[in-house]
Amino acid sequence: MRDFKHSLLNYSIKRLLQGIPLIILVVLFSFAIIQFAPGEPISLIAGGDDMTQEQIDYLTEQWGLDQPIHIQMWRYCTKMLRFDLGVSYRQARPVLDIILERLPYTLLLLIPSLLIATVIGVSVGVYCATHMHSTGDSVMTVAALTGYSVPLFWVGQMLILIFAMKLSWFPVSGISDLRSQAQGLAKAWDVFLHLVLPGLSLIFSYSAMIIRVMRTKMAEVLQTDFIKTARAKGLPESKVIWGHGLRNALAPVVTVVGMELATMVMGATVVETVFGYPGTGRLIFTAISNRDYPLIAGMFFFISVGVILANVLVDILYAVLDPQVRYN
Repeated sequence: MRDFKHSLLNYSIKRLLQGIPLIILVVLFSFAIIQFAPGEPISLIAGGDDMTQEQIDYLTEQWGLDQPIHIQMWRYCTKMLRFDLGVSYRQARPVLDIILERLPYTLLLLIPSLLIATVIGVSVGVYCATHMHSTGDSVMTVAALTGYSVPLFWVGQMLILIFAMKLSWFPVSGISDLRSQAQGLAKAWDVFLHLVLPGLSLIFSYSAMIIRVMRTKMAEVLQTDFIKTARAKGLPESKVIWGHGLRNALAPVVTVVGMELATMVMGATVVETVFGYPGTGRLIFTAISNRDYPLIAGMFFFISVGVILANVLVDILYAVLDPQVRYN
């Protein structure tokens, strides 16, 4: 056990070190987004073209745009090391402050949705694998395929049309009712109601992917020799499935979730835009619409680093779930 923990620690450090070159490439790409983006930076900063030459020269010097490109790149990279992501053209505020202001809202939506989708996906996937070719399996398989294929924006619009506009069960957009003066539990309930529809959109998509992977892997595991041996020993079927089969089938699910993290973040961007939810996804959309390149580059860097770190965590979880895996 001690050797396993030691090798896992060494592997974790090794994976983090391997991620450094990728992070450097992300930083350089972020700089390229700002440097080679269409449009005159000074016009974007000033918000228009109606400026005198003196004003243009002043802003050019103030923002360091009169320096050679290698000097600008060096300054940008050193700022990144200090987690200084620059200043937004449109909002004239530090990019990091803007991102951290919106991040809690995205996490509030994304993490519960992913956890609920995982529970649903694993449970339904196990059911389908243990009831292959039954009516329930066929229905769930078609539902999973539909959820995986249907665009998220369409799902969101249908939920708004049915549950917000027709039935008036849930709010259409936002994170809370701006007219409400509620506090405490009443405020929490209002936030919850605003989270339901965007959360259901994400759960519908995420769980569909997990169901498909879980069904396939669990069906393979149930045909292996150690499962047949466990049944031959007279173990209860529930213990065979949930105690022995599930653990071996979960590792690929964790891997798939890790590989799809970037897709999930983009899905959250679509959902936040459809529902007018004030998270980082809508922030990306707004930054692109306004051609706020420092904010776009900052979001790109922030998301990329988050996905890299999350994939390292997924690799560690894979080793915990599958003791046969050893990392040197």
